[in-house]
Amino acid sequence: MSATSATGTYEPKTKLGRITNFVDTRVSGSMMVKEFGRKVFPDHWSFMFGEVALYSFVILLLSGTFLTFFFDPSMAETHYEGSYVPLKGVEMSVAYASSLDISFDIRGGLFMRQVHHWSALLFVASVSVHMLRVFFTGAFRKPRELNWVVGGVLLILALAAGFTGYSLPDDLLSGNGLRIIDGVIKAVPVVGTYISFFLFGGEFPGTAVIGRLYVLHILLVPALILLMIAIHLFMVVIHKHTQWRGPGRTNTNVVGFPVGPVYAAKAGGFFFIVFGIVAFISAVFTINPIWNYGPYDPSPVSAGTQPDWYIGWVDGALRLMPGWLFGMPFEWNIPFPWGVNTLSLNVLLPALVPAGIVFGLLFAWPWIEAWVTKDKRIHNLLDRPRNAPTRTAIGVAGVIFYCVMWAAASSDLIATHFMVSLNDVTYWLRFLFFFGPVIGFIVARRIALALQRKDREIVLHGVESGRIVRLPHGEYIEVHEPLDEYKRYKLVAFDSPEVTPAQPDAKGKISRSEKRRGALSRFFFEDRVAPVTPAELEAAHHHESPTEVEAREEDRAPESIEKH
Repeated sequence: MSATSATGTYEPKTKLGRITNFVDTRVSGSMMVKEFGRKVFPDHWSFMFGEVALYSFVILLLSGTFLTFFFDPSMAETHYEGSYVPLKGVEMSVAYASSLDISFDIRGGLFMRQVHHWSALLFVASVSVHMLRVFFTGAFRKPRELNWVVGGVLLILALAAGFTGYSLPDDLLSGNGLRIIDGVIKAVPVVGTYISFFLFGGEFPGTAVIGRLYVLHILLVPALILLMIAIHLFMVVIHKHTQWRGPGRTNTNVVGFPVGPVYAAKAGGFFFIVFGIVAFISAVFTINPIWNYGPYDPSPVSAGTQPDWYIGWVDGALRLMPGWLFGMPFEWNIPFPWGVNTLSLNVLLPALVPAGIVFGLLFAWPWIEAWVTKDKRIHNLLDRPRNAPTRTAIGVAGVIFYCVMWAAASSDLIATHFMVSLNDVTYWLRFLFFFGPVIGFIVARRIALALQRKDREIVLHGVESGRIVRLPHGEYIEVHEPLDEYKRYKLVAFDSPEVTPAQPDAKGKISRSEKRRGALSRFFFEDRVAPVTPAELEAAHHHESPTEVEAREEDRAPESIEKH
């Protein structure tokens, strides 16, 4: 119930209405609800990867808040007096002791530790898969180039959040990981040792690194992730949501469901599904059993240590890098006026170059593809990966490049479990490091082109029905069923760019940059399968189809068929 006062203002009669109206008149909440609540989102399973990333981050915040109440990030020395008997009386840092207390003495502590760790793995995985989905479907194109960059920054921040949290317990496994990072930092010429001393608070392992990582892990990195998520969602609202091609779907509309109430209800239910799965995995499967590793001690080096999957590729690159090549060392001593500095390229190159290649191409790709295609149009419709064979092949090559380094981080375990030579494993992985992406590129592009040819064949001739018909002259053929309109639309409605040769400028000259662009255009689009044109489709339909032949033959008497 409501009324209008003499001044013409809206005055609700109920108490709840008055409170709501009070808030609305001061923050314009109804306008925001009207704007965002009517935002339409398409409904497709591939869009859920971004939702999983958001929900797993919420779980990370909730579980991390619980752990913050009990974790002490001090590297002061103490003797363990907790419930875990095998480590009683062992000297360790306060950080490691508090991690053991959370695991064995805090009610629900071990469960929350595992929820936090599993959701961290899921967060990085879902961000990675979401980025792959965006790449393979072309959702990074105009006007979403900046949102793609935001996603790349989010991926780097997710790796940073995972690594800083992974190092906090100060156990033997995380200490070995920090030792690798210390070696990489010290390989930086001139300033590397100073950066290491600042980070660790002295010579490794120092006395301050855990506290500093703790500040990064609970304050700076999460704040930046929240900022990037807010920017990302803001851009999703500003731009039309991408959608798959289909009848009635264009670059100027979105076919789907509004946020309220349909999508909000579905999203809420999906959040609890993700939460339930993470909780189930955390309750059943042990991860990062720090009590088995013991406190960190710089003197021993344990075999078989494996970092989490999302950071293992850097460790793998270090393992693949040789110290010498063709009799030449990768470590040089360079004299300076203040003394001799060592340049350790055998550490610096594998630690920085692969990551630079991956993230450099990732951030630059929207502009690279737009430059090659000379395509400045708005793209709100997605590509099927097979319809962009070169882009898909480059994505597959990048995944193989990453996976080879990831596998190299487990080279010792591969050798021991399969009882093969560690040197042979390293040699094969070095071969795959260089040639695996090339092989993956070639195979993926040929598969994509083959699938395009198959789609073209299906559009023109229909799908196999499994029914065999004998024609009047004795030939046996299989009846092909024509496609329905929606399936045919999916197979024929896609962009197929052609080669754009190098174009002269206003002075009639072709610059070197334009020549390179023309060469890349040939590389991208020389092998292409053009979509079926309306003329080709009409010509194919004007021919007598096997179904029509079968119908005509059924109208005849069986005797006449037998005579033929």
